[in-house]
Amino acid sequence: MDETQALAAFLALGQEHRLRLVRALVTAGPAGRASGVLADAVGVSPATVSHHLKELSHAGLVTSRREGRSIIYSAAYPALSDLVQFLMRDCCQGHPEVCAPAVAALAACDCTTGAAVHA
Repeated sequence: MDETQALAAFLALGQEHRLRLVRALVTAGPAGRASGVLADAVGVSPATVSHHLKELSHAGLVTSRREGRSIIYSAAYPALSDLVQFLMRDCCQGHPEVCAPAVAALAACDCTTGAAVHA
């Protein structure tokens, strides 16, 4: 991910409903959610959620697919991973303790179930 792509992603995420939508889609997993379900989850009208999903899609953070008469939206996990990597790429600068909290937070997620790992 380059700086221009990161800026587009952050611009899209800089609105509260869009951030909530991305979080809801990350929680939903690869199966995704229909826009009506997302509108209810975020507390906005279907027209408003469509606008926000379009902006997130243009930023590369959301994908969509048709299932019958519904459009299902999913988080674009590779793009979200790239955004985290963009932020953390040069974090340590010889001081691994700087990155340790972020690495520990990511390691605490069981990505097969989405649950937090408790040791």
